[in-house]
Amino acid sequence: MELEDIITKYPPRQIMLIPLAVIALAIIILGATYLSTGSPVRLGVEFTGGTLVTVPTTESQGVLEEKFSSYPLLEVRNIGSRYMIQFGPMDDAQYEGLAESINSEYNDAEIRYMGPIYSQALQQEALRYIPLSFLLMAIVVFVIFREPFVSGLVVLCALADILIAAAAMNVVGITLSLGTVAALLMLIGYSVDTDILLSMRVFRRKGDVDEKIIGAMGTGIMMTTTTGAAVLALFLVSNLLYLVIPSFTRMSIIADISTVLLFGLLADMMNTWITNAQGLRWYVSRPAKSARRQRR
Repeated sequence: MELEDIITKYPPRQIMLIPLAVIALAIIILGATYLSTGSPVRLGVEFTGGTLVTVPTTESQGVLEEKFSSYPLLEVRNIGSRYMIQFGPMDDAQYEGLAESINSEYNDAEIRYMGPIYSQALQQEALRYIPLSFLLMAIVVFVIFREPFVSGLVVLCALADILIAAAAMNVVGITLSLGTVAALLMLIGYSVDTDILLSMRVFRRKGDVDEKIIGAMGTGIMMTTTTGAAVLALFLVSNLLYLVIPSFTRMSIIADISTVLLFGLLADMMNTWITNAQGLRWYVSRPAKSARRQRR
């Protein structure tokens, strides 16, 4: 299917069914996760509190799970020549016993403890600043275009990008950490870039609406492809370098960030060039809007 077909061949209401179905599926996944865990996204140790242990060992994952089964074990992840073991909140006696056991059995082990007070503060900060970023984004877009509908479309597309990326995190087993929160915030900024590119072409240039959207799509997809190539390289290096060089460990935080960004970039291509483009196409082609543009 050519770019022109996406814009001109199908009416807006028909083609919009695709992103709406994807967004609905993302909301269902987030809702199911919320019902099972109390949060729409599985929270990492930074937000729940607990202990994160990294040990150099050749033992299997099953052996480690059995060895630490008496503690509130949440996850055992292979990161190359080391294993990352995540434990939930525990009392002081359990933590001291765990630390003593780890230090006596493994050399160069890393133990990181995060208390619940710090974790609650992080949750409050995330809940405060993510909605604030959407609000400020909507204000800026409204100031630029003076069109409430355009501002709403930009916010809707950015929100859809976040919902789809967060649902994908649940599907592939990535937890919400400080790194993945940063990735989600980066997606908000990237979504605004592509949506403003599209809106600027539609409202600030003369000519046929479909032709302006197609021109913006060519530029925008090139931008996204370039960014996606860089993120893909980061994903491959962080996930596969340790297989080539055994002395390296899997860079889990970089791998998680790049994975979230890849899902978000794919979602942004759909939401910008289908949801936003078709929304603008419908909005500009309305009889009242067309008459107003002719008077100008």
